[in-house]
Amino acid sequence: MVIFPHCKINLGLRILDKRADGFHNIETIFYPINWRDVVEIIPSTTTGRFSSSGIKVDGNETSNLCLKAYHLLKKDFPLLPECNIHLHKNIPIGAGLGGGSSDASAVLSLLNSMFNLGISLSQLETYAAILGSDCPFFIHSTPMLAKGKGEILSPINLALSHYSILLINPSIHINTGWAFSQLNLKEKKNNPLEDIINQPIDTWQKALMNDFELPIFESYPAIKEIKQQLIDAGALYAAMSGSGSSVFGIFEKKIEFREKLPSSYVLHWS
Repeated sequence: MVIFPHCKINLGLRILDKRADGFHNIETIFYPINWRDVVEIIPSTTTGRFSSSGIKVDGNETSNLCLKAYHLLKKDFPLLPECNIHLHKNIPIGAGLGGGSSDASAVLSLLNSMFNLGISLSQLETYAAILGSDCPFFIHSTPMLAKGKGEILSPINLALSHYSILLINPSIHINTGWAFSQLNLKEKKNNPLEDIINQPIDTWQKALMNDFELPIFESYPAIKEIKQQLIDAGALYAAMSGSGSSVFGIFEKKIEFREKLPSSYVLHWS
């Protein structure tokens, strides 16, 4: 069976404080984007294996989140058969789009449906949270307000389907741990994100902030330049997603984006 995991963008991202467990408390809105990987799972009569194609997946295959998701369920469901898992990677890696997290959550969901494991939605979220802070969001396909480490989710009424969203990935890999180390945490007295997104979208640019932008833009001015190019091209709102390096712009309609970008940059309309 095949599933098509989607990525996400962050509408606003506040890093509130560092927790005793070393993680950070955040507040953000995860919004699903129709840029998808492909995950195929086939039962195997021999020892299962993992393979990948498309964008090269870095690191040892045994550390891949898809395999970790499989073994997480195998531990609690020992009769789960061996499986061949193939990942075709379209979503850029280290791009602030959550592609790896989405793939892992897709494996949980697909195994649950393929083998009738009877795992509830809330239980799937619990498994997903073990794999990564933003993994629980990808059990869903609707906008969510996320708090805590990103795993405390609340549905939010937000529809951008009548807008066009342009994502640009500059093929710059941002290490998330490094990005957090660059933050200057201080008290924030911003309006709740739910209030901001209920305002007209053309007011978001001054109010809906990503705390990672200031330090990331200082180290990678090319990313800052992309954001400005999107604004200059008429984006109602433009921002970096997550800890970068992808930047998105929300437009009233699909435009012909004529900026001169390096050939290594990847553009995607949603």
